[in-house]
Amino acid sequence: MNPNADPAAVDAVIARVRAVYGRWRRDTTVAQMRADWDELFSATGEGSFTAVDANGVPCAWVAAPGARTDRVIVYFHGGGFQVGSLASHRELMARLSAEAGVRVLGVGYRLAPEHRHPAPLEDALAVLQWLRSEGHAPKHTALAGDSAGGGLALSALLALQGHDATPAAAFLMSAWTDLAATGESYETRAAADPIHQRAMIQAMARNFLGKQADPRSPLASPLYASDEQLALLPPLLLQVGDRETVLSDSEAFAQRVNAAGGQAACQAWPGMIHVFQQFPNELPEARDALRQGGRFLATELDRASNGEPPA
Repeated sequence: MNPNADPAAVDAVIARVRAVYGRWRRDTTVAQMRADWDELFSATGEGSFTAVDANGVPCAWVAAPGARTDRVIVYFHGGGFQVGSLASHRELMARLSAEAGVRVLGVGYRLAPEHRHPAPLEDALAVLQWLRSEGHAPKHTALAGDSAGGGLALSALLALQGHDATPAAAFLMSAWTDLAATGESYETRAAADPIHQRAMIQAMARNFLGKQADPRSPLASPLYASDEQLALLPPLLLQVGDRETVLSDSEAFAQRVNAAGGQAACQAWPGMIHVFQQFPNELPEARDALRQGGRFLATELDRASNGEPPA
């Protein structure tokens, strides 16, 4: 991790994101927000992009040149469960494929407000079931995701427990693990985070959960899983920007996993913002973070495939 991030480069990224947020008003449609978000992250990255239907869920195989096809990284995009898509995350998935040397399956799960909790989780589990039916064993499968997608990856891991179908590992970027927004970083990082504040996070959570769902349900907010559940999770690597109001979502989750007897490494990157990995062309830290995440997944897939215990 680089403790001397270039402030000008980070500021340029922030300006790009704010230019999109700044156009949104109360009467801006969800469709327009989604189109704007896709345009913000319009780079495609190197490699192939092949659409596929996975048990009725729109997905895409994203493969860097030379990526092996006998192992899979299943990717869940971020966007607060309301925006984000296979298009907005195509470059990030391509970069991850290149760094891990493994093909990535991006998941186009249903979004709120049209489809609230637990629709994304249902889609995630349907895709993982489809992969097994296609001959991809859980030990040859890893999960990855950012923001809401990071939380969704963890929710899927919790939901799979007891079904002998646990993937080998998970790589999570700025994971949203606490929809109740209780972390201390909402106070300690409020001045440093240029994008997300507690009121905004709580509004997104309400839009996703609706009036009935409990924001502290483990399948919506993995931070509230039991110690027994956390201990059964596969090896995890969490990355988060040190400027984020959701910093606690990653740090507290990793602390709980390790205290329960599981294995979770958490990296807080100095000077970085929410899902900084989506800006690899602007930030060397993004490239370094994806390199580390890819190597972690490749290593854990090798270990699981060879029947070796986690490091």
